[in-house]
Amino acid sequence: MKTIISDDKLNAIKQKLTGANTDFNRHYPGEPTTRQPIQTVYGGAQIFKAESSSRLGSIAMKSLHEYAPDFATLARVLDFPDAQSLPKDLSQVLKLGEKIEANQESYRQESPNQWLAWTVYQRIVKKLKDEPVEDFRIDFEDGYGNRPDDEEDKDAVRTAREVAKGIDQQSLPPFIGIRIKPLTEELKDRGLRTLNIFLATLLDETGGNLPQNFVVTIPKVVSKSQVEAVVDAFEAIESAVGLPDGALKLELMIETPQTIMDSSGQSLLPALITASKSRCTGAHFGVYDYTASVNITAEYQTMDHPACDFARYMMKVAFAQTGIFLSDGATNVMPVGPHRAPKDGELTEEQVKENHRVVHRAWKLMFDHVNHSLSQGYYQGWDLNPAQFPIRYAAVYLFFLKSLNESTSRLKNFVDQAAQATLAGDVFDDAATGQGLLNYFLKGLNCGAITRQEAEATGLTIDEIRSRSFFKILEGRREK
Repeated sequence: MKTIISDDKLNAIKQKLTGANTDFNRHYPGEPTTRQPIQTVYGGAQIFKAESSSRLGSIAMKSLHEYAPDFATLARVLDFPDAQSLPKDLSQVLKLGEKIEANQESYRQESPNQWLAWTVYQRIVKKLKDEPVEDFRIDFEDGYGNRPDDEEDKDAVRTAREVAKGIDQQSLPPFIGIRIKPLTEELKDRGLRTLNIFLATLLDETGGNLPQNFVVTIPKVVSKSQVEAVVDAFEAIESAVGLPDGALKLELMIETPQTIMDSSGQSLLPALITASKSRCTGAHFGVYDYTASVNITAEYQTMDHPACDFARYMMKVAFAQTGIFLSDGATNVMPVGPHRAPKDGELTEEQVKENHRVVHRAWKLMFDHVNHSLSQGYYQGWDLNPAQFPIRYAAVYLFFLKSLNESTSRLKNFVDQAAQATLAGDVFDDAATGQGLLNYFLKGLNCGAITRQEAEATGLTIDEIRSRSFFKILEGRREK
C-alpha cells in the first residue's frame, strides 16, 4: 500500500504524541472509582465524641417523625411530583403505603409518583438507621471559633482520642477528618499546631493507624504556598512516624474570589492541584465567605446566588477529570422550631403549628438548594444540623429515582448494542451520554438511592458499574 510519510517520520510524530498524551493523563487521570459521600457534617470540635454520628442520626430521625410522620406529609412539604393528590388522612396514607409495599413494581410502572413518594421516605428511614452521617468534619474553624490556646490544645488531644475510640468501637462514619484554622499570617501558628497535636495524639493512640478515608480540610485557601505548607507538614509527619508516603490527604476550601482569579488574572485552582502533590481528594465551595468577599449583603447570601454559580462553574472546569471530588456548601437557615416545651408543660396548639411552619419552610428552602446543586453536577454538600439530614437524602434520592425507569432502559439499550450510538425514544445516546448513565447508577448506588437489584436491571453487574468505565466493560465482555 502506497504511503507518503516515511516510517521514521511517523514514529517521530507518534513519539511526540505519546509524550503529550502521557503528560495529559498524568494531570487528568479521570473520575476516581472510589465512593464519594453526598453529605459532610461540620461539627464543632468542642462537642465531638466517638458516638456523635449515631447520636446525630437519632436526632435526625426524631425530627423526621415529628415534622413528617408519613411519606405523604413529606412529599407535600417538599412538593414532590403530584404530591397534592396524596391522601391527607393518616389511615388512608397507611393503607396506600401497605398497597405500595405489597405491589412495588406495579406501582413503579403504573403510579410512579406514588411509588416515588413512598420509596424515598422508606429509604430515608433506612439511611438514618444504618448510616445517618456519611462524612464528618471535626471543626476547629468557624464551628469552633477563637479560643485560648490551651483550650484548643486540649480539644485537639481529646478529639483525637475520641477518633481512636471510634475506630475501636467501629462507630465512626465512612469518611472523617478535621478542619484546621486558615493558614493566614495571623492564624498559621494555631492551624499547624492543632494539626500537629491532633495527629500526634491520634497516631499514638492507634499505634500509627489512620481511620479510613481520613482527610485534613484547609479553609480559605488564597495561595499555593498554603497548600505546600500542609504538604510539607504531612511529609514530615509521615517520615517521623513511618506512615507510607502520601498516606495523609487534604481537601481545599474554595471560598475567596482570589482563588477563582488571582492577581495575575489567572485561576489559582490548577496551581493548587499541583501544589497538593496528588494528596488532594476534594474541593469544597464556601458559599457565605465567598459571597461576603464579593460584597453581597447578608440578605442575598444564598446557595443559588448567580455569583456562586459562577464560582461553581470555574471549579467544575478546573477540577474536571482530575480525580478530585467537588462539594457544595450548606443552607444556613436551620429547620428548628422557635418554641420549646417547658419542663412542666406542653406547647400550645398554635405554637406547635408555628414550629411546623418554620421547620417546613426551612426544609423546602434546603430541598431547593440541594436540587440546584444537583442540577449543576454537585452531588455532595454540607449539613450543619441533624434536622437537615432527612432533606438532603430526600432531595438526592428523588433526584436519582425519578429518572430510574428511563435511565435503566437507556443504559440497557446502550449495553445491548455494544455501546454503539443508539436512539432511545427521542433521545440520542453516544459514548459520552452512555458514560453519564453509568455514573448516574454508580452515584445512586453509593448513596443508597438505588438498590443493587435496580442497578442490575440495566444488564450490568455491580462490579462492571463500579469500574466506572464503558471501555473497560466492553473490553471485559469481548474477552469473555
